[in-house]
Amino acid sequence: MRPTDLRGILRYVPQFREKTFVIAADGAMVADDNFGNILMDVAVLRSLNVRTVLVHGASAQIQALAEEKVAEPSDLEGSGVTDAETLQLALTAANRLTHEILEGLSATDLRGASTNAVIAHPLGILRGVDHLFTGRVERIDAELLQTLLANGIVPVIPPLGMDGDGRTYRVNSDSVALEVAKALGAVKLVYITTADGLVVNGTVARQIAVDELAAAVEKNTVARGQSSKARHAVAACRFGVPRVHVINGTVDEGLLAEVFSNEGIGTLVFANEYREIRRARRSDVRSIHQLIQTSVESEELLPRSRAAIERQLDDYYILEVDRNPIACVALHVYPAEKKGEVACLRVRPSHENQGIGRRMTQFVEDRAREQGLELLLALSTQAFNFFQSKAGFKEGTAEDLPPARRDKYEQSGRRSKILVKPLRR
Repeated sequence: MRPTDLRGILRYVPQFREKTFVIAADGAMVADDNFGNILMDVAVLRSLNVRTVLVHGASAQIQALAEEKVAEPSDLEGSGVTDAETLQLALTAANRLTHEILEGLSATDLRGASTNAVIAHPLGILRGVDHLFTGRVERIDAELLQTLLANGIVPVIPPLGMDGDGRTYRVNSDSVALEVAKALGAVKLVYITTADGLVVNGTVARQIAVDELAAAVEKNTVARGQSSKARHAVAACRFGVPRVHVINGTVDEGLLAEVFSNEGIGTLVFANEYREIRRARRSDVRSIHQLIQTSVESEELLPRSRAAIERQLDDYYILEVDRNPIACVALHVYPAEKKGEVACLRVRPSHENQGIGRRMTQFVEDRAREQGLELLLALSTQAFNFFQSKAGFKEGTAEDLPPARRDKYEQSGRRSKILVKPLRR
């Protein structure tokens, strides 16, 4: 889907209207030539009544300013020690950057405002080291931000916080974005970087469950330099932010492509409710028929009309992503023989190689056990290797088929491999 496809965008609008997105851009990303296009994407979100908050980092600008002044910053990320000189660099860099963002919002006909909504306290002494002017977010003035958002104003929040005495502290922008998302009940937190997404175990993770990402952080298998975003993404999901995205902001229209399509362009970290396998409903018949068409054309699956699917609808299950079906499977039960058949397994091409087929098969297997079945069957002409290597099936014979199923098998002439999996423990 092209993000400029209005029909594709509009199907998401009911989900997101009057909801809040927190968009956090690294300082390096704000300096990129494509950042103006990101602000245009923000304008699209606002036109759809999506409330949007912009948080920005400044480490790249602090580094550049330090080089101009022939100084060595004590910390760039806002989590180490911030000495007085580095704080002054951070103030100068962040204020310049905030002003540039406000200029960019004006160019897209949006109103923006810089705020003192981040209340911070000193990070203090950790393991014997005084972190000086590095702060931690104490709370967010949510009432102030909600007032701005209700009036169509985009809050722009720098990586700085202030305490009740007016002292300023340098804070980590990833942490600021997390706390803002929590305080506002955001439905999405989007980290915009110059990387394609979170690299876990050496590859970019396109979709990853919060528990899986937490384990990767614990095992230190997240790419170097990305642990902060990974940790904060986990914290956001566990607090209740349903979706956290990490995307490459140098991709034109990348923000819209990420939030207005199932596929996205970066990494989606999701809470457990993000994906749901459920029994198919009548309204799903058309989607199931569309899902299987490619496999029917390649003779991987038997042709099924919509009427045929509807007749056996109680046998079908679908997997949804943001309420859009991306996989289907059926369990046909032969109660007299205590056997069941995994059928019509199909995953949308955009979501292949993510373990979804295995998950759907395991789901059907669990349902079969619950019903007291003793043997699970699968007939396949092309996917038999998957069933054997990924799902634990072994090759069987026509004698394993219930008589009614054996008759259909022999009449079809497809010569599918018959695969079986005993369910008794």
